[in-house]
Amino acid sequence: QVQLVESGGGLVQPGGSLRLSCAASGSIFSIDTMGWYRQAPGKQRELVATISSGGRTNFAGSVKVRFTISRDSAKNTVYLQMNSLQPEDTAVYYCNANIAPRVWTSYTPYWGQGTQVTVSS
Repeated sequence: QVQLVESGGGLVQPGGSLRLSCAASGSIFSIDTMGWYRQAPGKQRELVATISSGGRTNFAGSVKVRFTISRDSAKNTVYLQMNSLQPEDTAVYYCNANIAPRVWTSYTPYWGQGTQVTVSS
């Protein structure tokens, strides 16, 4: 079994920063793209940022100059550094990773349980 465990969410004032972490564990042969998505109340889940196994990044336009994504492949962990947070960033943030559990298996998307980020004064 594969598990993704997120941490680092919480309450922060507008203009503040948070760093999210997501560690993958279990039966893992290889990890391709890792990323973060978010879902605000009453809205659909949306992409925040992704990072490929080669380090190529992709960001939603609304976060591009404020958020940074990175990964530690040795630890099977992806990070999201969020700066200049605004109330509209309030959402549940979900980690996603495309993982091949064993050799000769296909990559399958896995999701974390989500972590709440609330930006409010």
